[in-house]
Amino acid sequence: MKILVLNSGSSSVKYRLYADEQTVDKGVVERVTDHDAALAEVTERLDLSDLDGVGHRVVHGGLRFSEPTLVTDEVVAAVRELIPLAPLHNPANLAGIEVARRRLPGVPQVAVFDTAFHRTLPEEAATYAIDADLAREHGVHRYGFHGTSHAYVSRRVAALLGRPLETVNTITLHLGNGASVCAVEGGRSVATSMGLTPLQGLVMGTRSGDIDPGVLVYLARNAGMGVDDLDDLLNHRSGLQGLAGAGDMREVLSRRAAGDRAATLALAVYCRRIKEYVGGYYAVLGRLDAIAFTAGVGERAAAVRAESLAGLSRLGIEVDTERNERVEEGIISPDGAPVTVLVVPTDEELEIATQARGVIVTGSARGEEGD
Repeated sequence: MKILVLNSGSSSVKYRLYADEQTVDKGVVERVTDHDAALAEVTERLDLSDLDGVGHRVVHGGLRFSEPTLVTDEVVAAVRELIPLAPLHNPANLAGIEVARRRLPGVPQVAVFDTAFHRTLPEEAATYAIDADLAREHGVHRYGFHGTSHAYVSRRVAALLGRPLETVNTITLHLGNGASVCAVEGGRSVATSMGLTPLQGLVMGTRSGDIDPGVLVYLARNAGMGVDDLDDLLNHRSGLQGLAGAGDMREVLSRRAAGDRAATLALAVYCRRIKEYVGGYYAVLGRLDAIAFTAGVGERAAAVRAESLAGLSRLGIEVDTERNERVEEGIISPDGAPVTVLVVPTDEELEIATQARGVIVTGSARGEEGD
């Protein structure tokens, strides 16, 4: 089966073409100002004869979409209605879908939602303690993100351990410029750090993660900051960038090695936040079999892995120094450790292709075509 995966962003379009689950071509169109022109460039680069389907990444599916869904006019309209919840992502995702539907008529298009994996969150995990009527009216809810990555990595962990997915409890740490943690119980998301937006949770490259909401009220009243100012602060001038003046973990580590105090503090804050979530999610799960590091920082920064889990040996969590320094995929905990710690490279495009293929093969979402 031949599947094209498109990740349409505001300034770039990433693509990967699969045939029988093997990558046959991939790339990225940079500096996109016109998605129609960008997709024309993709279709010119690739052999799309006998294409069976297109899988699209869509960041926000709200409460409606809990699984990959065949794209129809009704689905497009529903995703458009969700733009206020993901104003930076859903418009670009939609542009890619609409252009692909025009340029590839008759080819099934499947939307795969970042939020869908987290629709299994128990109600008490997804509910914010604010006025319930106000929350309902405005869709204030913990949605969670990076779902395709957490889904892929948790399945890969079970495979590496040689155990059925439904028997494995895993904490997955997706650490990139955006970062999130997920507690996965037998293949189901039961807790995740991102919330209504991708701002909540871990410290990120330029995003704050968890912050006392009173800070925002205080800054509005005492620093004269408006909504746009606060949005810019939290999304672009916080995280590692705000603490160390560098949003790239490689630079932060380099500056720390040179004795930079700001970088040293930034890394300490970053790793402590991870440790706090690991401990909390261990408690939520009750039994923990594995911790998996993934994405750019998680896969490449051995120091972050070691320091985030340091001091947790009484919980059965340890990192073997030699393994941690050399492994690209696999176990980095000592033999016999009660909790297996692993590095697992993520593959969100493959996960999108797999989910899209499932919809096309089973026809599980085709009932929406006639709605």
